[in-house]
Amino acid sequence: MEKHVPVLLNEVIEGLNIKSDGIYCDLTLGRAGHSSKILEKLTTGLLIGVDQDQTAIDESKERLANYPARHIIIKSNFSKLKEILDELGIDKVDGILMDLGVSSPQFDIASRGFSYNYDGPLDMRMDQNQTLTAYTIVNTYPLNELLRVFNDYGEDRYSYQIAKNIIKYRDNKPIETTFELVGIIKGSKPNKELNKIGHPAKQIFQALRIETNDELNVLKVAIKEALEVLRPQGRLAVISFHSGEDRIVKSMFNEKTKIKGNRLNIPDPEIKLDYRLITPHPIVASEEEITNNHRAKSAKLRIIERL
Repeated sequence: MEKHVPVLLNEVIEGLNIKSDGIYCDLTLGRAGHSSKILEKLTTGLLIGVDQDQTAIDESKERLANYPARHIIIKSNFSKLKEILDELGIDKVDGILMDLGVSSPQFDIASRGFSYNYDGPLDMRMDQNQTLTAYTIVNTYPLNELLRVFNDYGEDRYSYQIAKNIIKYRDNKPIETTFELVGIIKGSKPNKELNKIGHPAKQIFQALRIETNDELNVLKVAIKEALEVLRPQGRLAVISFHSGEDRIVKSMFNEKTKIKGNRLNIPDPEIKLDYRLITPHPIVASEEEITNNHRAKSAKLRIIERL
């Protein structure tokens, strides 16, 4: 099984500007790669780790058990940040991290259905208690809804042909496994496309994962809540891996940090901003990191600070 390597680790730790007595939230705990580094910098501070995947929770508890700094691990969705903090009696925090990537171990467990490289049931749920699965989407969504998912979240140029072939296939029997779906996707693309570098099913699998977990809508709620609970000089760092995610992060950060001028684009001096961008342009991985960890290739890190 591939070891999970945290993406842009040094850049995140530097960007969060960690204070030893601060309160920090890792809202996508995963296997605690980023969290373990945050804990190393805390003395009297507190780390709150949140994940909706029970396997990730169990592994992180074990990994972080020997760190002396105080930490609390909670199973929940990161869009429920305010609710989580309310229950802990915490009003404001000093830093928040969201790493929107799926952790490598999730991909490596065939039964989770995330990967086109392993044969397993079409599942793709981050939270295995929820009812909607990739199986439901693939076998019940009408053509126009499949097209919406594949175009909006996968940006696959063969979305229409793939959606049509899925409906044709499922008329005879349900599409039950990841490899069945991979076969349909491959059969929907010309040879020149199949011969390109990269797996031909990557974009469709990504689209199904995003739809299954309602990732983009959840992200909007999570960013809104995160910005509200930051204390002055507190920072929010978000790592995105998909253009749709990055557009949301960029748009929401710009909305908080840029003054809209009049038609001559002259800013209103009376308007005071509550936030500033730490990263005018997203931070991306170095060539060395990409060589050592291919998952870092599409990663973009944006950071915002409350004034």
